[in-house]
Amino acid sequence: MKKIFTTVLSLSLLSGITSLCAISGRSSNVSVYADQEKLAYNCKSAYLCDFNSGECIYKLNETERMPIASVCKVMTLTLCFDAIAEGRLSLTDNITVSERAAGMGGSQVFLQTGLSYPLSELIKSIIVCSANDSCVAVSECISGSEESFVAAMNKRAEELGCADTLFSNCTGLPKETQYSCAKDVAVMFTNLIRNEEYFKYSKIWLEDFSHPDNRTTSITNTNKLIRKYSACDGGKTGFTNQAGFCLASTAKKDSMRLVSVVLGADNSDNRFKSAINMFNYGFANYKNAVVLDKSVNLNDKFSVDCSKKTAISVHPARSSYVFTASNATPEIERHVIAHDLKAPVKKGDVVGHIEIYKDGILYDTVELLAAEDADKATYGDFFKKVAQNWTL
Repeated sequence: MKKIFTTVLSLSLLSGITSLCAISGRSSNVSVYADQEKLAYNCKSAYLCDFNSGECIYKLNETERMPIASVCKVMTLTLCFDAIAEGRLSLTDNITVSERAAGMGGSQVFLQTGLSYPLSELIKSIIVCSANDSCVAVSECISGSEESFVAAMNKRAEELGCADTLFSNCTGLPKETQYSCAKDVAVMFTNLIRNEEYFKYSKIWLEDFSHPDNRTTSITNTNKLIRKYSACDGGKTGFTNQAGFCLASTAKKDSMRLVSVVLGADNSDNRFKSAINMFNYGFANYKNAVVLDKSVNLNDKFSVDCSKKTAISVHPARSSYVFTASNATPEIERHVIAHDLKAPVKKGDVVGHIEIYKDGILYDTVELLAAEDADKATYGDFFKKVAQNWTL
């Protein structure tokens, strides 16, 4: 029978003034401050949320459908990293550029028809300088054609629950029936930046892009926020006359990472100003409280049948944080569920899980791993144990 251990905690945090709204099913209220003060300046839509929990801090017309220009490359990049994670591509693979890809207009890195480029370089050019030619090149490599790739983009958006998103191309260049919304962009961008590889490129400011024919193209990051705001380490800009100035970005301070989206700003400066306003507000009024540290064993030990040891130490597979307003004191419950364990058990084996409840609502579930081996007991071990317990 599985064993369940329950611990009740109360988190006393620093002062603040706001409550939360939900992006992923958690029920909360939008902060009063965020309703009354427009953190996003001269834009049509905006969204700010916590990266780990997805909880919303600020929203403005967050589900209004509108063009997002090159911010749609967030999904283009997502499919690139998906293909790498699934083993269909590697960053060292060379991709041959078609005439169609090389002929793309707008922002580009000037790829040459028939030449082959490492996938890593094409991804870098998309992240840093929003290269349309690189987008089409990778789309044709992954799906055979841009049209098939766009179908995959829309399928992936549906899987992520983005009901107000529809892609018509992989670049964001103006085209009918193409739209998204600030909330969906936040979901898609949050998913993208779960790929650690993304951050190898997102902080590049200025670099030369090398071509196989010995040309170089200087690329500069379109996300000026990495220079304007020290906590910012990634983002994707977009602009067309129809979409206005758009930005999805992320910033991290200590254990808290935030994601912000600004759509339809009236000029470039205001999209960056709005993102900074939102980040400053979020970091000033919210906090991630550590409730599980993956480097620390739990106090509870798990019994193992037929083992040389009667019980083993366990630790969480990852750390867990509870996102909350700085002045809040939520009640945190930890339910530790132990599997029925029978030797042998190896260090690192999944031996149970822990459920984190915030104010009575399930907030997070984390696997528990064995912190030590538990070898199978021999007949000699059983005999020794019987002898030790024998009394006349």
